[in-house]
Amino acid sequence: MRYLITGASGMLGRDLLEVLHGRDVTALGRSDLDVTDAAAVAASVRGHDVVFNCAAYTNVDEAERHEDLAYAVNASGPANLAAASAEHGARLVTISTDYVFDGTATTPYEEDRPRDPINAYGRTKAAGEELALERHPDGTYVVRTAWLYGEHGANFARTMLQLAAQKDTWSVVDDQLGQPTWTADLARQLVTLIDADAPVGIYHGTNSGEATWFEFARAVLEESGLDPERITPTDSSAFVRPAARPSYSVLGHDAWSAAGIPAMRPWREALADATARGVFAA
Repeated sequence: MRYLITGASGMLGRDLLEVLHGRDVTALGRSDLDVTDAAAVAASVRGHDVVFNCAAYTNVDEAERHEDLAYAVNASGPANLAAASAEHGARLVTISTDYVFDGTATTPYEEDRPRDPINAYGRTKAAGEELALERHPDGTYVVRTAWLYGEHGANFARTMLQLAAQKDTWSVVDDQLGQPTWTADLARQLVTLIDADAPVGIYHGTNSGEATWFEFARAVLEESGLDPERITPTDSSAFVRPAARPSYSVLGHDAWSAAGIPAMRPWREALADATARGVFAA
């Protein structure tokens, strides 16, 4: 088996490369492969059996101002990879997001829930899902994830610890609910998906359970032996941004059960493990 990782220099891509250590892997970062270039994508996919697409335009607020650029990476990119994977007989795993939903639900979003994004980033990722599944219906896995943190990049958990070193107190929103997800856990789940030869389709790759950003922030401090009372709750009106954020981003995991694969572990357990392993060490 030969594996290709696009977006390999990112937080998830680097963890995925570690999980695949010892296998035949081609790791291409943004400077190595422009996923919007169909010819370059076709040449890169040739000779590989599995493609993990971790390339993405992830600046949610900038996407409001530059939706065409976000669309090129988040929609045209997966479309190019799917077409090339179909041509060369490879399976494609492309990473998507909770932002394809509107955030108005009160129970976890099921995998087959209709897409209804509320911002430009979500629209481009939803288009990427649709195009990838359309171009390679027999070989595409769409894995939606959310609230990622990890060792190899800037993320919310690391920011909270940086603030703890700079401030006595600060506020975090308590009216957005989601699932903090460790990229190392997600990387292992992606490889398990392929190794199990699971049915193609849509899966939700998040750690189990749910929390608000405020609860997540307090947990980050607690796991690092710091006083969580230094963080106070506020609401989203205190942090006005160009892009609207879903207020409810909890994803259901039924597709894993249907495929005979356990869903990812609880988020708090993963956070404790990540902290113990020194993921947030400077």
